[in-house]
Amino acid sequence: MSAPVTIRIQHADFDLAQEITALTASRTDIGAVVSFSGICRGDGGLAAMTLEHYPGMAEAEIERHAHEACARWPLTGVTVIHRVGRLTPGDNIMMVLTASAHRQAAFQAAEFLMDYLKAHAPFWKREEKADGSDWVAAQQHDDAAAARWDKT
Repeated sequence: MSAPVTIRIQHADFDLAQEITALTASRTDIGAVVSFSGICRGDGGLAAMTLEHYPGMAEAEIERHAHEACARWPLTGVTVIHRVGRLTPGDNIMMVLTASAHRQAAFQAAEFLMDYLKAHAPFWKREEKADGSDWVAAQQHDDAAAARWDKT
């Protein structure tokens, strides 16, 4: 039986506690849930960021990687929510939940998904600062983090 996978890309905020409750409701096979929440920072003079995606493609790519995580680790559930639109410092950007009978699988799968999302998920980010706005380029250290999960 494959673990349930939930992928949502949305403008609206999310509630981490509600998402954990939804993932674990009526489940007695879950012994660990690992959560990661990305929050918009205001450092470097950032006033806001705008995240864009290609609807349909982004969800399919994230879902593909979530299923890969389920194949690599004995997961009992995965939830990924990523926001799009204009976000300001302090706003939630995204979250990853991984559930498993044991913590090690949940931690590794969450880290795998985070490295993928940071380096390769099909989102485009524009940062607004007092002196203007620019699209953000990919970062080499994010690519290196994701590369460690490549199968040899």
